[in-house]
Amino acid sequence: EGLIEFYGSFKEMFEFFCKNTTIHGTIRLVCSDSNRMKTAFWTLLLLASFGMLYWQFALMFSQYWAYPVVLTMSMHSEPKMFPAITICNLDPYRFELVSEHLVQLDRMAEESITFLYGVNASASLFHTSDGNVRVRGLANRSSSGFRLSQNFSLLRMSHLRAGKRHSSVGFRLCNATGGNCFFKTYSSGMDAILEWYRFHYMNIMSQLPVIINISQHEEHIEDMVYSCQYDGEPCRPSDYVHFHHPVFGSCYTFNSKGTDPFWTATKPGIPYGLSLILRAEQKDHIPLLSTVAGVKVMIHNHNQTPFLEHEGFDIRPGIATTIGIRQDEVNRLGGNYGRCTSSGDDVDVKLLYNNSYTLQACLHSCFQHIMVRECGCGYYYYPLPAGAQYCDYNKQPAWGHCFYQLYNRLRNHHLNCFEQCPKPCRESLYKVSAGTAKWPSARSQDWVRQALRHQNGYNSTSNR
Repeated sequence: EGLIEFYGSFKEMFEFFCKNTTIHGTIRLVCSDSNRMKTAFWTLLLLASFGMLYWQFALMFSQYWAYPVVLTMSMHSEPKMFPAITICNLDPYRFELVSEHLVQLDRMAEESITFLYGVNASASLFHTSDGNVRVRGLANRSSSGFRLSQNFSLLRMSHLRAGKRHSSVGFRLCNATGGNCFFKTYSSGMDAILEWYRFHYMNIMSQLPVIINISQHEEHIEDMVYSCQYDGEPCRPSDYVHFHHPVFGSCYTFNSKGTDPFWTATKPGIPYGLSLILRAEQKDHIPLLSTVAGVKVMIHNHNQTPFLEHEGFDIRPGIATTIGIRQDEVNRLGGNYGRCTSSGDDVDVKLLYNNSYTLQACLHSCFQHIMVRECGCGYYYYPLPAGAQYCDYNKQPAWGHCFYQLYNRLRNHHLNCFEQCPKPCRESLYKVSAGTAKWPSARSQDWVRQALRHQNGYNSTSNR
């Protein structure tokens, strides 16, 4: 038999194909050629079948090119490195270099509250008396030429809405020429006063040197942490690092690097974790900057900058709090499956933090770069780029107007920071669950206070 068979016409070849192929229905095209209606019906049926086939192919390929992900979860029981723990005492520190300005700001706040709510409402709100505030180094402060501005006074405004009169409290912000102004208002007077005080506070704190030896101005860890144990062993001086937060005061991070074998977690359970006895100090409390008393806590990954205002949680004084931690490790594929970054080196935003890449660190750095470019100065909350300076309304009178507008654009995703800052390809998320109990109990509080008094100098007479 020949390997190639020739036909006299296309019709003969088509009939041979229809009779010998395994495609269902093609034989009907030949056998029913005497009945044109039947042939047309089978032709349409065959074409519809081919159409359905290619439609299925299109769905399959479209799903393939969409790069779907199958989520797999697994649980492991193995030794792990204990996470980094950051604690802050929620007591903003009054730096001696700017204490005089803080006293003046407290007086302005008292006058504003008196204007808004009457004399009795503002009586004895502040702890400060001129004899209680340390104001050494006045010559250095006066050389800065900083003066509190009266252009940002609190005002009460009323307006009609839905036929009813509503009142709000806020302060006015204008651009450099004074032609574009808006009111930063709040329906709650408490929120307005807190934001107004914080705005002035940021201007005062910007007078501090960028590089300052905080250890000379801050309390030591023994004043806040009375007892520290991990896995039944006492903590060592090398187990924590200290830093200052502009709102939360003194902060300490335990196991920040995650390289010491001492912090390896081998067994679950309360006795094998970190145990702390903390003192929530309020001796220099700034009542209009922090309205709560207690400790701010954040559990995070190693070599990561803790953003306590976004991810931390509070612990109230006078109780024992037990916190359970569950670690979730997230690995993102990246590439065609979605944008992520392994180390942040491929991100266009230059990080202002010295720790590893996180989404919050990138967003804050992006916002600070934009603010320095558009407002001419940086916000005190975030580190400064090289050659920049912190905002001060004595030097940049319109920085508040610029800042609040930029922040609203960031919050509404109108800045491109969220587009420039991808999520990390690998990150650890810590989920916590807490339980509380009164501490110390009524029967044990006497001996507990005696022990703390002799060892740590604790001299509180309050039941709390």
